[in-house]
Amino acid sequence: MFVLEFKVRTPKPQQCLAIDEAIRTAQFVRNKCLRYWMDNRGVGKYDIYKYNTQLRKKYQFVRDLNSHATQCAVERTWSSISRFFDNCKKRRDPASPTGARECSTRQNIPGKKGYPKFKKHSRSVEYKVSGWKLSQDRKRITFTDKKGIGALKLIVSRDLNYFQLEQFKRCRIIKRADGYYVQFVLKLDPRNTVKPFSVTQKCLGIDVGLKEFYADSNGHLEPIPQFYRKAEKQLNRANRKKSKKYRKRVTRAFPNGGNLRGVARQSSNYHKARIQYARKHLRVSRQRQEYCKRVAYCVIQSNDLVAYEDLNVKGMVRNRKLAKSITDAGWSTFRQWLEYFGYKYGKATVAVPAHHTSQICSNCGAVVKKSLSTRTHVCECGYSEDRDINAAINILQRGLNTVGHTGIYAWGETPSWAVGENLLSNGDSVNQESPSL
Repeated sequence: MFVLEFKVRTPKPQQCLAIDEAIRTAQFVRNKCLRYWMDNRGVGKYDIYKYNTQLRKKYQFVRDLNSHATQCAVERTWSSISRFFDNCKKRRDPASPTGARECSTRQNIPGKKGYPKFKKHSRSVEYKVSGWKLSQDRKRITFTDKKGIGALKLIVSRDLNYFQLEQFKRCRIIKRADGYYVQFVLKLDPRNTVKPFSVTQKCLGIDVGLKEFYADSNGHLEPIPQFYRKAEKQLNRANRKKSKKYRKRVTRAFPNGGNLRGVARQSSNYHKARIQYARKHLRVSRQRQEYCKRVAYCVIQSNDLVAYEDLNVKGMVRNRKLAKSITDAGWSTFRQWLEYFGYKYGKATVAVPAHHTSQICSNCGAVVKKSLSTRTHVCECGYSEDRDINAAINILQRGLNTVGHTGIYAWGETPSWAVGENLLSNGDSVNQESPSL
């Protein structure tokens, strides 16, 4: 599958209200289906679909939304339920500090298994093949359900006439801080849209870090941009402006001595400050996304095999002292783009275990104990090198030993950029051509 995303050009206020209403309706259907599954033990997938039909008969605002859009909401509900069942069957603990790893020897692993939660702030509504229609010039999209969204103009950066109408399988409206976006899911293999890179006969090992973005086995050190750290002062200032305009809860006293606490209605100035604060965060997120995308593309273009650490970033960010720096570095995003570009251009990407890669000497294999403050690797054999470069060489050696019998992805057939994506009806997952996915 191939995903294309375009921004909506200045929708009318009535259209914005209609889009928000459609998003809230999809959220309502998802939460009601989840509650139905929680209250009725043994309910299956088709029972939830039948319950969705009952909701459409009972509520008029659900009936106004396209039937395929409500089915997509049910699919999202069942996706979270099936993921929870898979974690329980595989005895996986996604919340453990040691990482989300499958274990067949231990009988019980404490911790959460990803129990489905109710959505409070949804930002998208998804349609299938019906409920929307493209114009003849493919620059406008019209939604035909009874929510009243109407025709939306798209800022088209890519000619959609190149694709056939049969290739458009899904459409999704996404609300962000800077406006609304429309995503199209096309039945198209991304490997068929580009020519594969020429064979370079080069291999590379990558060790990500906080001092440098990554160090490779060739001795190159990529500087870390730290977009959040640079924008932190502006973000804090915008957050203070937003907090000053926030109205606290109203406490109303009654003659009999009781109190009633209600939520105060926020002013227009508060919502303006909130949107401005959200747009600053969105800018930082996009900067990090584009940087990781550009660096990953250059790495895949220059090498035939790329080996990197199989880090449990979700467990590492639980360290309060390093959580902000790890999140700002964007290790998971970098890995996702590495694997995606490797899949797209036919290059091998291998994730290897990161245990003791910094402690082992890449020259003789001896173990040299060192703390995190020691940035230079010095071995008794006379070999001296930067700590991260030595680790990158060890990662490359492990990758070369692993790729011979595991294929492109060392820890399974599904790469990390496809994990967690909603599966389509034909079983294919949505690829991350768009940075928003």
